[in-house]
Order: sequence, then C-alpha cells, then structure tokens
Amino acid sequence: MAKKGKKGASTLGRDGSVVASNRKARHEYTILGTYEAGIALLGTEIKSMREGQASLVDAFATIDDGELWLRGLHIPEYSHGNWTNHAPKRARKLLMHRREIDSLVGKVRDGNATLVPLSLYFVNGRVKVELAVARGKQAHDKRHDLAKRTAEREAVRELGRRIKGMHA
Repeated sequence: MAKKGKKGASTLGRDGSVVASNRKARHEYTILGTYEAGIALLGTEIKSMREGQASLVDAFATIDDGELWLRGLHIPEYSHGNWTNHAPKRARKLLMHRREIDSLVGKVRDGNATLVPLSLYFVNGRVKVELAVARGKQAHDKRHDLAKRTAEREAVRELGRRIKGMHA
C-alpha cells in the first residue's frame, strides 16, 4: 500500500503506511477484539522495515511472566548492514500498558483464544502492531464464510448487471 507523493516517490515506511499484514489470519481465526502495541526493535530492523520488508506469516504472540512477546515475525537482515545486523526471526518484546496486558492474560486464559498479529505499520515514526485476540475457526466455519462472501459478490454483480440493463 505505498502512497505516491508530489514527486512520485514512494512513502513506504512512512507514517500511516502498512509494512506487513497477515491476510490469512482473518480466514483462519474469528477475531474477538483488537489492540495496538509498540515493538522494541533494533536499528537495523527499523531500517529493513522502512524498505518494506517484513513477514507476519507464522507470527504469534505469547505472554511470558507478565510480558508480551512477538514470536515468528520475520524481518530480513538490512541490506546495507554489517556484522551488527539482527537475527531475522528473534523474539521481540511488545510494549503495552500493564492493565492491557492483564486484560489479555484474562482473555487468553479463559477460553480457547490466542494472540495473532494482524498488521505492522508506522505511527509517528514508530512501528506498531495490530494484535488480535482470536479463536480458531473450524473447517465448516471457513466454508460457511467463503459461501457467504461468494453469495454477496454474486448479488453485487447481478445488481450491477440490472443497473446496466444487461441480462445474463
């Protein structure tokens, strides 16, 4: 989702731009609630993310000893980095207020819920992650959602055809 400025330069890695999104999460899970958290990153990780490189494919969050950790997030090594480059798949600490973390602990412990990152984006020069409290879907739920989306798409198409005066 790179936006173009006046000079035609890409604003990837600027405020409001999404660096990575986990599209598969909305298919695999039912989203119960979302939270925004900061991430403790190293300098080369930020530079790599400003180049638009990050992947949330296998990422998940855990709560260990009252701290929130993001695991499985892949940020490739910075292309102009040297021996000080970061490890691409290291665990990264998420930054939230204590009462928010305690609320998450209660929600995850109560039911069959998990913490799934939905997207990474910049806000005021800082990287934020949209974190969802989610419950895994059964196979029949996924099929039901897919059928519902297909039916809605067909209804919109048919309505468009009728407006244009076409008969299919």
